[in-house]
Amino acid sequence: MRLLVTGGRTGYLGRYVVAAATPEHDVVAVGSADADLRDRAAVDAMVQRHAPEVVVHTAYVQSDWAVTATGTAHVALAAARAGARLVLVSSDVVFGGRARPYDESAAPDPVSPYGAAKAAAETVALSVLEDVVVARTSVICGDGASPHEALVRRLAGGAEGGLFSDEVRCPVHVADLAAALVELAGGHHRGIVHLGGADALSRWELGRLVARREGLDEARLRPSLRAELPVPGPLELRLDSSLAERTLVTRLRGATEFLAS
Repeated sequence: MRLLVTGGRTGYLGRYVVAAATPEHDVVAVGSADADLRDRAAVDAMVQRHAPEVVVHTAYVQSDWAVTATGTAHVALAAARAGARLVLVSSDVVFGGRARPYDESAAPDPVSPYGAAKAAAETVALSVLEDVVVARTSVICGDGASPHEALVRRLAGGAEGGLFSDEVRCPVHVADLAAALVELAGGHHRGIVHLGGADALSRWELGRLVARREGLDEARLRPSLRAELPVPGPLELRLDSSLAERTLVTRLRGATEFLAS
């Protein structure tokens, strides 16, 4: 099976997806040097050139609608033209936040520009393809190289700032997520699936777990409130990932497990 992995050259998650592939996969890792996602003709030419059976789309730029939303539309259209299956990595930020968990039937109600871009990307992918998986995930971390873990080290070292105590997510280990995406690429599931970790934790609680694992002074990590920001964004984003638990071999560990010292 030939897999085309966008973001597979330099992307944090994309590189893990490439590494998670098995010998039965013929993996093609591509990045911005191969095609500008904002250029529909370039994306179409790239997909036609590599003729994948499955496209795993991990690439995005959080602050750029043209890459995250329009670029995903270009990838979806190109995959449809090539007759390829698409596994699209989406996010829990398509939701506005609430106390109870979101399952796959919940309607997106984004409250941030990035959430709106991801929701738009999902809509296009689900509209133009039948053989598509929209894999919504949460904070990706666990290997020490994630942005969140780097932030914790800076804050524990005395940098200004805090970690949100009112933003609750379901952190997932990057290797677990990559393995689940490869499994979905070769499977038969279609539609939406949630790939969150087993634990719902605030950013501050997650940071304290990272600090303990790395032997840092967790007392230096200060809680802060996302709700006090000019544009707060969603607060409680609890993904119900029971469908993935029932249907996938890959186990999505909780942060209390994968960050255990």
